[in-house]
Amino acid sequence: MSAREFDVVLEPQPGGGYTVYAPDLPGCVSEGDAKDEALANIQEAIAVYLESLDAHGDPLPPAAERARVTVGS
Repeated sequence: MSAREFDVVLEPQPGGGYTVYAPDLPGCVSEGDAKDEALANIQEAIAVYLESLDAHGDPLPPAAERARVTVGS
């Protein structure tokens, strides 16, 4: 499989650690006690997700359109 890049979102948790997910891969979520661990874990989760898509002959979900907005002055 060739290298692919995916956006991920890191969310700090109140009790410590991070939840991380890939918005373009529904249900692909992981966590870690530190950012580096969370990022390593989501890389593994994405790899497994892609392997499952391939094994079932399913296409990659389309990428979501993204935009950034500013609120307030």
